[in-house]
Amino acid sequence: MITRDQSALLAPVERDLRLDLFRGIGLWMIFLDHIPHDVVAWLTLRNYGFSDAAEFFVFISGYLVGWIYGPIVAGGWFLAALKRLWRRAAEMYVAHIMLFLLFTAQIARTARRFDNPMYEHEFNVFNFLSHPDELIGQAIVLKYKPVNLDVLPLYITLVFASPFIVWCLVRRPNLTLAGSVVLYALSRWFDWNVASYPPGTHWYFNPFCWQLMFVFAAWCGIGQIETIAKWIWSRTVMTLAAAWLAFALLIVMTWHVPALEAMIPKWMIKAIYPIDKTDLDMLRFTHFMALAIWVTYFISRKWRALHAAWLRPVIVCGQHSLPIFCLGVFLSFSAHWILTQYSKGFWEQLAVSVVGIAIMIGAAWLLGRAERVPNLFVKVTEVEEADPVLERAPAATANVAPAAH
Repeated sequence: MITRDQSALLAPVERDLRLDLFRGIGLWMIFLDHIPHDVVAWLTLRNYGFSDAAEFFVFISGYLVGWIYGPIVAGGWFLAALKRLWRRAAEMYVAHIMLFLLFTAQIARTARRFDNPMYEHEFNVFNFLSHPDELIGQAIVLKYKPVNLDVLPLYITLVFASPFIVWCLVRRPNLTLAGSVVLYALSRWFDWNVASYPPGTHWYFNPFCWQLMFVFAAWCGIGQIETIAKWIWSRTVMTLAAAWLAFALLIVMTWHVPALEAMIPKWMIKAIYPIDKTDLDMLRFTHFMALAIWVTYFISRKWRALHAAWLRPVIVCGQHSLPIFCLGVFLSFSAHWILTQYSKGFWEQLAVSVVGIAIMIGAAWLLGRAERVPNLFVKVTEVEEADPVLERAPAATANVAPAAH
């Protein structure tokens, strides 16, 4: 029997459309960034700061896990949260394996059709096509990954561990966050990472380091951000954040304008480089946090534009992030071979970018329509016996999904 307190706990959660908006923007940026030398990719974040869409997705996913499952675990429903999150991890694992097989087949067929082995080497599938019996096993255990498929294993790992992360955060939030910081520091100091394939390589996204972004986001999601809100959005911190964003923009511009590089002192260059993405360099972490401070200051949860028609395409993509991410991987490769085989002109780059995003929007719209089609074959008793905890989660967590570099 469910008590009154439990009934309140299990009430539907209002969806924060800002999260869907930013995930949708991130999905579009990932698609564009995965098209080599695409002029439209100049619109993406990585060209103007240290962080990119990867930080978007890891933070949003961690925040959702804390926001949705924190109250559930605190209410004594740990096993229900574990069941839902592990099922989500299993869904992502299946999606990763299917994406791996189809993506590899797409590259192999393109290489054979156009008699161009460059694709096989460029996307790290040559070894798989030469030794599929061995590489299939390596892919199943998440060791072997073609280019652009590195991020899903990170998400699988984080979501699998998230029930225990939330359990610790609910009981000792600050101590758990401190433990995450210590693990991050030790993994960078001792060079901890997960072994990959071929031997001697490691995961592109080091889970021992990227867990810090995920745990910090979950810490915010369970409500701890409120304890420091008056400092986070104080004039001093916001001024420092703006200065940091300006500094990051200057440094990134030196990558594109060699004349600007002479303005940067050599001691500073030695201090900030390399800006490591694999181990989540602090420059990337702090840049994203500075950006988040200003974005959340201007865009509130009740921002009227979130319900406007002109933002609906990007929001609906964010609401179906896992399938749209997988689709984006195929579309980015398709755009790449079109530009490689035919023309790399400005208008061609613009065309494949716009068409790709339009296809993503269309697919997300169809998925949204499909979700609203009633299932006439579900028995009333099955609905009545549904797990009330799991009925609470999908509205905000069904799309705890991927990013990519």
